[in-house]
Amino acid sequence: MTFQITLPRTMKVGAGAIQELGETVRELGSERPLVVTDPFMKESGTVDSALESLRGAGLNTALYAECVPDPTTDSLEGGLAAVREHGADLLVGFGGGSSIDTAKALGFLSLNDGPMRNYKAPKSNTGPALPVVAVPTTAGTGSEATQFTIISDSETDEKMLCTGRSFLPIAAVVDYELTLSMPARLSADTGVDALTHAIEAYVSRRANPFSDSFALSAMTAIGRNLREVYKDGSNRQAREAMMLAATQAGIAFSNSSVALVHGMSRPIGAHFHIAHGLANAMLFPAVTEFSVSGAESRYADCARALGVADGDDAAAAQALVDELKKLNSDLAVPTPHSRGISRADWDRAAPIMAEQALASGSPGNNPVVPTAAQIEEIYATVYG
Repeated sequence: MTFQITLPRTMKVGAGAIQELGETVRELGSERPLVVTDPFMKESGTVDSALESLRGAGLNTALYAECVPDPTTDSLEGGLAAVREHGADLLVGFGGGSSIDTAKALGFLSLNDGPMRNYKAPKSNTGPALPVVAVPTTAGTGSEATQFTIISDSETDEKMLCTGRSFLPIAAVVDYELTLSMPARLSADTGVDALTHAIEAYVSRRANPFSDSFALSAMTAIGRNLREVYKDGSNRQAREAMMLAATQAGIAFSNSSVALVHGMSRPIGAHFHIAHGLANAMLFPAVTEFSVSGAESRYADCARALGVADGDDAAAAQALVDELKKLNSDLAVPTPHSRGISRADWDRAAPIMAEQALASGSPGNNPVVPTAAQIEEIYATVYG
């Protein structure tokens, strides 16, 4: 059996890598890059290092700093106008997953006719797109190494998964020093997001030996360092390990797939505006407990990689479920209830969220493929 593996052409990884952004972009043949980021990155001055590197390389550089959390089809309009106005030949996605996802979508829509809903999963997109260089400032989404973008449909509130090589960054600049100022809550949520990517990639029905190696390596690093960065964000060694793990997990799931946690978390984000990583964390223990019977030995491997088990498969798989519950407790992950979502609103949304989860295709990769009714039951369990 063969596996198709896709990776960015170039990856600069390590402390100070941001200083090499301009050289990287110039080597790719760009003359007019557009940096795509959010207002905070501009106002805080965080994006200045990227702009300085690009301009220092003699590139005609412009800035678009209007990205929003959980980008929507409406929010892309301003970015498309900025691409056209600058005559951009390459986009630099700078920031968290939302900024990088926005850059990917802008690169694609700049060379393809919309609307974006025409390109959502299960369609695989391989057409032309402006090249994207991804510069992550959080250690979680792995978007710098994936062939996916997530955009919400402004008309329907559906959080659409769009997939294919068209959305794979041509290069990534992964500098853990950009994460040193991340607050504890964001560190926790993005860290659990990375762990979800790694575990789902490993237990997915589409797992392969290439993705397995990256997934297991990421799990081990996250198990050793996630609680540390939550307690002490200035711990450079832990920050570096988490940044590398997030990228490894991104490579893993981009070349395997995510599964039920992600299928269920996207509708939560769309309907209740909960950040993607936090939605994953809310779901992770319950979904894993539901799924263990379909791949007990694989889940056992995950527990061993995390360092929480060394016994037989059944005991190790149960230890993984217990560890995910404890991790949520240690990281103070809220429930939908404690986040202020009413039970009535949650129950009202559950049927449509279940339909949207199944329509995304991700649950079909799960070790146990659920019915809509089973997904609704899991939503009820995690409400809290």
